[in-house]
Amino acid sequence: MLAIAWKRVVATVNKILEAGRAPWFASALASAALTIGPAQAQPPSPSFETFAVPTGSAPHDVAPAPDGAVWYTAQAQGAVGRLDPRSGRIDRIPLGAGSAPHGVIVGPDRAAWVTDGGQNAIVRIDPKTLAVTRFPLPKDRPDANLNTAVFDKQGHLWFTGQRGIYGELDPQRARMRVFDAPRGPGPYGICVTPDGSLYFASLAGSYVGRIDPGSGAAQVIEPPTSKQGARRVWSDSKGRVWVSEWNAGKVGVFDPVTHQWREWRLPGDDPHAYAIFVDDQDIVWLSEWSANALVRFDPRAERFEVFSLPRPHANVREMMGRPGEVWLSESGTDHLLLYRSRAAAASGN
Repeated sequence: MLAIAWKRVVATVNKILEAGRAPWFASALASAALTIGPAQAQPPSPSFETFAVPTGSAPHDVAPAPDGAVWYTAQAQGAVGRLDPRSGRIDRIPLGAGSAPHGVIVGPDRAAWVTDGGQNAIVRIDPKTLAVTRFPLPKDRPDANLNTAVFDKQGHLWFTGQRGIYGELDPQRARMRVFDAPRGPGPYGICVTPDGSLYFASLAGSYVGRIDPGSGAAQVIEPPTSKQGARRVWSDSKGRVWVSEWNAGKVGVFDPVTHQWREWRLPGDDPHAYAIFVDDQDIVWLSEWSANALVRFDPRAERFEVFSLPRPHANVREMMGRPGEVWLSESGTDHLLLYRSRAAAASGN
């Protein structure tokens, strides 16, 4: 970043000299120095801890568990992996013919819960035995293109499907409800707030939906930017809903108390925000595809910091974390990444 800023200074000076405008040099140089300022404020590239997964896995989503393990979906191989970061050992769990797992989360039972678009089913993997249990969608809901899931406060799993559905699974009763999403195709990320409210993002529909868990109806909430491409959502500790806006290159936040929105454009040229994660300190983290970077946003200071990822074309599609940790899945390079966010805070970054 500093090198880029210095090039801007050199270019400015050259233009001044070529134009014979030396008397105004001091003024122009002061302007150039202002350009350097924000670049100098950027922190050095952080030290990422890297974990290679089997070649050809294309890890789509990642989910760190309370016991220290890290689950991930090997979408291209029809499998789920469980990494032990201490030893580097990976347990690989094949899900069967036709599987193409997209999302994975850790449930209140500490099992891994998977949205399997290939099998059109919700899949549970027992954390002790690694036994696989499937909950297929109703036959009248084929090819839902299942995406992401979250557990509500009652222990029910809510999920999205990009073909235009969202649904609820009661694991205890093995009972499922599936609903048509407003505006058809698009439901992608989904989250639950501290008070138990449910929200999902519609990528194709460019809106955020709030689900009434009783009736299953969804209320459309319009972000300020049209056709923004709301992709993933995450709640902070205050119940505000943060949104990665893929098309607009912005991060947005909706406050259910005030019904107000705010948006900020990510740094750089033509940014594309994909994954979003809000940590236990209410710091917002995003994966930015154009810059191949991890982006940290402090809502209190309204300040971005951009960290280049260690490998090109990482294609980070999901991030989750534990206190002091941010985990990323590099679908483009067959790696998982760990960034220790608490160390960054301690160093002033």
